[in-house]
Amino acid sequence: MSVTDLPTLNATLNLISAVFLTLGYVFIKQGRPERHKKMMVAALITSALFLTSYLIYHYAVGSVPYPRHDWTRPVYFAILIPHVMLAALMVPFVLMAVYFALRERFDKHTRITRRLWPVWMFVSISGVVVYLMLYRL
Repeated sequence: MSVTDLPTLNATLNLISAVFLTLGYVFIKQGRPERHKKMMVAALITSALFLTSYLIYHYAVGSVPYPRHDWTRPVYFAILIPHVMLAALMVPFVLMAVYFALRERFDKHTRITRRLWPVWMFVSISGVVVYLMLYRL
C-alpha cells in the first residue's frame, strides 16, 4: 500500500463507519444496548483510523484541488464545506458522548447523541461522496 491508496482506504473507512453507526442506531432502538455499544465502539475506532489515514495522506500530498470547472464544482463545494466544518465540530461531542456513556450517564449521553448521530452519519457519507467526486468522476 502506498500513499496514493489512502483516499480509497479513507472512503472505505467512512463507509464502514456509516454501517456501524446505522447498526448501532438499530440496536439501541431494539433495546439491545450491548450490541449498540459494540457497534458504536467499532464506529469510533473506524473513524479514528480514518482520521489517522487522512492526516497521513494530506501531510504527504498537501491539499488536493477539485479539478473540474463545470456544474459539479459548486455541488462539490456545497458538500465539502459542511463536511469539513461538521467533521471538526463533532469531535468534542463524540468525546463527550463516549465520556457520558462510560460514566453511565445515559441521560446526558442521549441528549448529545440525538444531535450527534445524524451529524456523524452526514460526515461519514459525505466523505464517501467527496472521495467519489474528487478521485473517481
